[in-house]
Amino acid sequence: MNYQIKNILWSTDFSAESLTALNYANYLAEHFKASIKAVHVVPDFAPALYETRAMMVADLVKRQEDLIVKARKRLEKISAKNPIKFSKILIETGPAGKKVPEIAEKEHCQLIAVGRKGMSALEKILLGSVANQILRRSKVPVLIAPKKRRQAQIKKILVPTDFSAGEERERDYAWTLASKLQADLTLIYVLELYDFKFSPEEVKALMDEALTRLQNRKKRRGNIKVDEVVIRDLNAPAGIVTYANRHKFDLILMSTCVSPVERFFLGSTTEKVISYATMPVLALPAAYCKT
Repeated sequence: MNYQIKNILWSTDFSAESLTALNYANYLAEHFKASIKAVHVVPDFAPALYETRAMMVADLVKRQEDLIVKARKRLEKISAKNPIKFSKILIETGPAGKKVPEIAEKEHCQLIAVGRKGMSALEKILLGSVANQILRRSKVPVLIAPKKRRQAQIKKILVPTDFSAGEERERDYAWTLASKLQADLTLIYVLELYDFKFSPEEVKALMDEALTRLQNRKKRRGNIKVDEVVIRDLNAPAGIVTYANRHKFDLILMSTCVSPVERFFLGSTTEKVISYATMPVLALPAAYCKT
């Protein structure tokens, strides 16, 4: 599988999060010599038109047209000031969570960069954020940036693993990225203890076994520094984010290889990490984990 990045799709709602995502899109584009395409999705009023009076239809259509014009002007202005001029500006209408992955596929993009947009607790339960909707539908990796504005730099990458069947593909992608960015890799396994009681001896034996499994995985030649770490925590998302914060990682890279049922009812570990992380998360879709 080719892990090179030649076309990046930056999806924006003009929020602080999306502007942070642009910083990382620029950073990756510079290192991979990639182009950046920008897209803004305007809400589609069409479903509402069927229930409105005829006299209101024209007004709603006019509002939508105004939003499209304003969005294009804003993107053109951002492109003019951006270190890397956008190779293409796209304005679409409809649900962003569905449209953005479709555009990425149509435009032959290898990465989507998007901001993590906060929603109410109820909206998250019923719908999920737009970023999560994009992640669930995308066939290419999605970089999701936090709200906090920070200088884009990726020198330390944390790669969680659960010893799943497709983890070597995940590591191949991480290795390619780290090699291009000259970044260090840390492979981490979180021993989830939940509320179960274990003796110190049992915990040590479990952690030693996990570390041995990590260290025995396929080795890749190169000058990239790779560390293997096993930690214990009540659950994997909390352990991953805590470790990433404590050791000042620049990026968390992980896959979304869980069943659709698990994603719908519980949310994948990746989605939970995205919700808590203070640094960007680069999520690989299930297609990257298939052997």
